[in-house]
Amino acid sequence: MDGAAGSGTHRALIGGSDEDLVEGTVAFVCAGLDAGEPVVVACTDPTGELLQKALADRPQVVWAGWADVYGNGPAAAITAVRRLGERYRTPGSPVVHVVLEPFAGPDEDTWREWQRYDAVLDHQLEEAERLGEEPLVVLCVCDTRRVPAVLVDAVRATHPLLQVDGQQQPNPDHVDAAEYLTSLPVPAEPLEATEPLVRADSVRDLRGLRRDLAAQAADASLPPGSEPALEDFLLAVDEMTTNALRHGRPPVDLRLWADASRLVCTVTDRGAGLQDPFIGYGPAHGDDLSLGGMGLWLARQLCDHVDITLTADGVQVRLTTVLR
Repeated sequence: MDGAAGSGTHRALIGGSDEDLVEGTVAFVCAGLDAGEPVVVACTDPTGELLQKALADRPQVVWAGWADVYGNGPAAAITAVRRLGERYRTPGSPVVHVVLEPFAGPDEDTWREWQRYDAVLDHQLEEAERLGEEPLVVLCVCDTRRVPAVLVDAVRATHPLLQVDGQQQPNPDHVDAAEYLTSLPVPAEPLEATEPLVRADSVRDLRGLRRDLAAQAADASLPPGSEPALEDFLLAVDEMTTNALRHGRPPVDLRLWADASRLVCTVTDRGAGLQDPFIGYGPAHGDDLSLGGMGLWLARQLCDHVDITLTADGVQVRLTTVLR
């Protein structure tokens, strides 16, 4: 545990009543407005309605759509949060205050990506502060009546500050973001215990592999309407296979599974890369995608899960897309 470490711009408001959530958030919002700094709020509809009533006399507040930040999943939300700051920052007000409400919903299969989101955001805010970049001051709202206990625990572990009685205070339960990320277990994937649809060892011919993957996946019994998800998934597979061939060590092996509910692919090489737990949560060269370095970042945008496992022999990347 490291209650003193982490960013001074990242705090959590953990509450179990409307009063708790409103009072703490209003205090945060008003402090930003009174300092002459922009304030942006991106919350779910129930919380947003409460806050809009409480802040009706504060027309300066910018109300962003929750889906605009989180609609493409937690990995994409990392970039979306950063862009909120860029959009509303002005030369006269370089500090932007943002109220966020990460909300995972009831599907347990998605929860580990939301756990990762909290830790990655903590790390990125800390890095920005350390480098002296124009700050983004973030308050994450957590309604314990609607958020699963395991994700409440994640909130407690990934925010260096807490909003209590309208004031910030150090969080004694804060864990270093890298330590927290590497402590999260990677769950077993039942499909991996079955015969793969595609088995490719010592991959060299990417063009032939692409044709084989597309043909085999097209022949699988996938649910109607899954073609866009399949196309995105195969693009992510191609990116990660290319990445392994360019930056890993041979041999590069690939396995692909598909059933009516999910697509799964593992790409394994014998290198020692991808050990940075924060890798792939932003393009390696920033917003200029023409410079490359976007394979893992793109895969995180296209798939529901990207799990990286370091083994005694090398590195395995597992991509999963849930067919809804």
